[in-house]
Amino acid sequence: MAVSGQQRRPVVVLYERIADAIHDGTYPPGSTLPSEPKLAGELGVSRPALREALLLLQEDGLLSVRRGVGRTVNDHPPRRGFEHIQPLEELIGTGAPLRVRALLRAVEEPTDFTTQHLLAPARAELRFWESLLAGEGTAAALSQEWAAADDVLERVHPEFARALRTVESAERTSMLAVLTGASRGVPLGAHSSVTATLVGQRRGEQLGRPADTPAVLITQVVRVDDTPVLAAKHMLPTGAPALPVLQSN
Repeated sequence: MAVSGQQRRPVVVLYERIADAIHDGTYPPGSTLPSEPKLAGELGVSRPALREALLLLQEDGLLSVRRGVGRTVNDHPPRRGFEHIQPLEELIGTGAPLRVRALLRAVEEPTDFTTQHLLAPARAELRFWESLLAGEGTAAALSQEWAAADDVLERVHPEFARALRTVESAERTSMLAVLTGASRGVPLGAHSSVTATLVGQRRGEQLGRPADTPAVLITQVVRVDDTPVLAAKHMLPTGAPALPVLQSN
């Protein structure tokens, strides 16, 4: 389902069609896709557009290329909607997502952080969620998430704005999970940075760790086109589940 007002490139639409076919079982895990000419004919698209979409699906882990066989569907393709951006509770959960427990759900004025990363004007009102992520009774991470102002979201991602207003059981979900769930058909882009730090007194109390516990601090910004819609800080203390990281120049 496309979000009204969002203009998508043809290759993105094609990517979505094939991804949907994979996840609904039309092309089940382990199966081989039809040849490019046959698949292009079935989908009514050009071969160059099809080839670009197939390469994107391969990069995102849905497809593999086997010499002498062709493109096959991976045994465990990524869940629909998280091919590019995945909530932290699912990304670092081993076997099952971590549990999300709300510490604070509020509306606040911009800080230096949100002014920089969300380009929020001085008098904007921003939704702020602070959550504890836990597994097996142990706190694994602390997340702080901010959404862009409502007028910005209504313009660039109205489904996300609507989901934030109507989401149920917000105490058990992260803001990023709400965003990904509302983004079917909306291409998201993100940038993250990772730094080493100490948890500090306040966060140490929240995480149940000494203030001088080493930690990894992840700063994340998610955009629709060039407009930031979510900014977050995630703190993972020593002993938290491993975080897969892709390094790029």
